[in-house]
Amino acid sequence: MYEEIISAGFGGQGVLFVGQLLAYTALAEGKHVTWIPSYGPEMRGGTANCTVVIADEPIGSPVSQFPNIALVFNNPSFERYEPVVRPGGLLVVNQSLVMHDSTRTDIDVALVPATELATELGETRVANLILLGALLARRPIVAPATVEQVLIDKLGDQKAHLREINLRAFARGLALGQVEQA
Repeated sequence: MYEEIISAGFGGQGVLFVGQLLAYTALAEGKHVTWIPSYGPEMRGGTANCTVVIADEPIGSPVSQFPNIALVFNNPSFERYEPVVRPGGLLVVNQSLVMHDSTRTDIDVALVPATELATELGETRVANLILLGALLARRPIVAPATVEQVLIDKLGDQKAHLREINLRAFARGLALGQVEQA
């Protein structure tokens, strides 16, 4: 296995968190991993993205110009990464904030109204976990149970009050990704 994943959006959407969670989960499963964040000087509202490479063998380069998976949270990210996803790859789109349709027929596109669903759950900041769940429903590169355990560990005791909503959001994304695929 060799997966190059880009997670991209605005600062404050949990773009880096979801990439880091994916990286820690892959590490917990004994895989080789790189995680490279990139963000503007603004704390919230600026551009943010990260590249995660997960492999069974040592990774030669952490850089990805043509990822096989892109998780896009907003229009600018869609416009930047939709054209560069490798043929046969997966594009997971936050349909709540992306107003474009993919014209590509050589990739799998998962349209997920993540922000709307997160709002229904009572916390818009968990849209990132809904998107991650949909991604893993389509491409099971790590086990959902491992994601859940790493998420609980990462939140720790200080953020224990966020466990339930985050786990519910992740489960919602997994279910949605499976339904859409069928």
